[in-house]
Amino acid sequence: MITNFTKSIFINGEWRETGSKGTNEIYNPATIERLTEVANGGKVETVEAITSASEAFPDWSERTGRERSRILYKAYQLMMEDADRLGEILTREQGKPLNEAVGEVKGAANFLLWYAEEASRGYGEWIPSSSKEKRLLVIPQAVGVVGAITPWNFPSSMITRKLAPALAAGCTVVLKPAPETPLSAIEIIKIFERAGMPPGVVNLVTGDAEEIGNALLVDKRVRLITFTGSTEVGKYLMRESAANVKKLSLELGGHAPSIVFEDADIDKATTLVLGSKFRNNGQTCICTNRLYVHESIKTSFTNLLKEKALKMKIGYGMENGVELGPLINRAALEKVGSHVEDAILKGSEIICGGKAWNSNLNGHFYEPTILSNVEDDMKVMNEETFGPVIPIQFFTDEAEVLQKANNTDYGLAAYIFTENTNRAIRVSEKLDYGIVGVNDVFPAVPEAPFGGIKQSGIGKEGGHHGMDEFLEKKFISIGMS
Repeated sequence: MITNFTKSIFINGEWRETGSKGTNEIYNPATIERLTEVANGGKVETVEAITSASEAFPDWSERTGRERSRILYKAYQLMMEDADRLGEILTREQGKPLNEAVGEVKGAANFLLWYAEEASRGYGEWIPSSSKEKRLLVIPQAVGVVGAITPWNFPSSMITRKLAPALAAGCTVVLKPAPETPLSAIEIIKIFERAGMPPGVVNLVTGDAEEIGNALLVDKRVRLITFTGSTEVGKYLMRESAANVKKLSLELGGHAPSIVFEDADIDKATTLVLGSKFRNNGQTCICTNRLYVHESIKTSFTNLLKEKALKMKIGYGMENGVELGPLINRAALEKVGSHVEDAILKGSEIICGGKAWNSNLNGHFYEPTILSNVEDDMKVMNEETFGPVIPIQFFTDEAEVLQKANNTDYGLAAYIFTENTNRAIRVSEKLDYGIVGVNDVFPAVPEAPFGGIKQSGIGKEGGHHGMDEFLEKKFISIGMS
């Protein structure tokens, strides 16, 4: 038990214990034990939070970048100091192993640090005029109130990756975390509060996802929606926001291919593929979903991949040495099982795993699974499995594997493994994805842009590019006499 009751709605600097819709219970996905209950808010609280953010916007946006920077930097320090405790909370509500959870918290803090540094760098332009009678300049200004909708799979880092650039730019925020994982969001808001964030600048509403989301969409005072989640929900947000021509920043689903060429370092490649696929138990938008391995290394690669997968420890993330935690809920477990069943019915071979993992924990566990003899019409090759399943196809021709890798509506991340520099550059340029990792499956860092193309999203998060999403560029033309 984390606590008996958690104040989880934060509006205009004040915490609330209950929402207009009562409370929700939060469960540990590894043990199915009840952790706590949180306020269940809806439209009423969201409208109040938007009003609070709207009223706080003029003062916050007019502060200097240095003033905003000092608060973000203080929040970074507080988050780093408290990383171990925050990691434990994250593991209990989300399920990932503790070392991963602490790593996520520290990564989340690094977004605060990066944008604390970027807050003073919202540069404008002085444009040389074609007329002696004019002076032309462009100034950046904060978009306004931001509605931030974050997912359960990275409940700390997805929050700071959105809030840090928004706050650095001078925007105010209404945050809606995933209903499954509100506790990390609560702790991050407490950190902002301790860091000296003025009332109304950051607001938190937990509860009814659909009702909160709709309230953010229809209110004209919310100028931008930033969302991480499924492509299906992203399309819904695009449709519904059109009525108010609302600005959107969307990080949506992925179906990442990993291509292992014949000259790859097999030991390194197998370790990285496992790291990509089984990090957060496969519940990652940029993890390997399709694995293409050159025919000439088929046997050695598959055998080593299987050997390493079988050594991975499954269990409760708070236990030492655990590398694979639970899936987030029963529906997620059933989805993974259905994808594996579909592959088997269509002729795939199980190299290892292939079933739910039973223990006395009662959680939603699935064995690390590798499938061979995989065909293009199988669900695992077309849909985001979001679980610990690696489907392998073998190839001989570079052009053919590139065609297969690009044959998807998704375009978030892709990976290649090769020791040939020419091939690395050539293939990277031809992969139709927003992010390409070469011998690297962990490309997300605060200092670089993160985002997809095609149906994987709009806009970028991270780097100086991330602040652009929260800034409007105002052109000022001055007539000179």
